[in-house]
Amino acid sequence: MPWLMLLSYFFGGLFLANATPHLVSGMMGRPFQSPFARPAGEGLSSSTVNVLWGFFNIVVGYLLVCRVGDFELRDTADMLALGAGAFLIALFSARHFGRFNGGNAPERS
Repeated sequence: MPWLMLLSYFFGGLFLANATPHLVSGMMGRPFQSPFARPAGEGLSSSTVNVLWGFFNIVVGYLLVCRVGDFELRDTADMLALGAGAFLIALFSARHFGRFNGGNAPERS
């Protein structure tokens, strides 16, 4: 069932990439959107909540990539699956959070 491993790596990449904005915002002491805000994914959560959510994403990503199957950095299929998950969540996040942070229509100087 190699396709199940690739699916696991895809979601692992998604979780690992999703950890980045939450950890960075939290470590900088800045609030950021999270699933725990009101409304979920739109309101701001505290920096502490974002650090916790970011680390949760790292743990889940680790489990999906390192504990399922035998992930190989030199295996093109494994890396494409992980990269696709990371790329898609990054693109989604840019569009979604850009609505709240001005990234979808930056001001011209």
